Amino acid sequence: MKRASTRAAVLAGSPDEVEAAFYEALQAADVDRLMACWADEEEVVCVHPGGGARVVGVHAIRAMFTTMLERGGLNVKPGEVVRLTGLTSAVHSVIEHVVVNLPDGPREALVHATNVFQKLPQGWRLVAHHASAATPGENGAQPGQRAHVLH
Repeated sequence: MKRASTRAAVLAGSPDEVEAAFYEALQAADVDRLMACWADEEEVVCVHPGGGARVVGVHAIRAMFTTMLERGGLNVKPGEVVRLTGLTSAVHSVIEHVVVNLPDGPREALVHATNVFQKLPQGWRLVAHHASAATPGENGAQPGQRAHVLH
């Protein structure tokens, strides 16, 4: 998706288009584009694996992403998306494939993320992003292969 189409997707797009713009902005370390995906509300929330406390509010989330991306973009690609969509809200369960560079070479880590979108007068916007590290050795399960576990 080109930069102009990313902006259009964020302004009037579907939850899928906003999600794609969010991950593109993470990869590009573009905090302005990333924040354009978020609702401009103080009730938005973000939790990252290893990131410490829950971050609440658009200004706090901007500050957190600014710090996180000051050394460059993240090599993260979303996959295996499970979507629940209603008229004014959507929830996406995503397996993020993150490549991290370690002293002995690059390694892929899997992260479970939940992205929650709300349809606002400005279009679909992200209102929550919650990510947690997958269990070591865990593979991205396809919908038919998920374990039936209630928690």
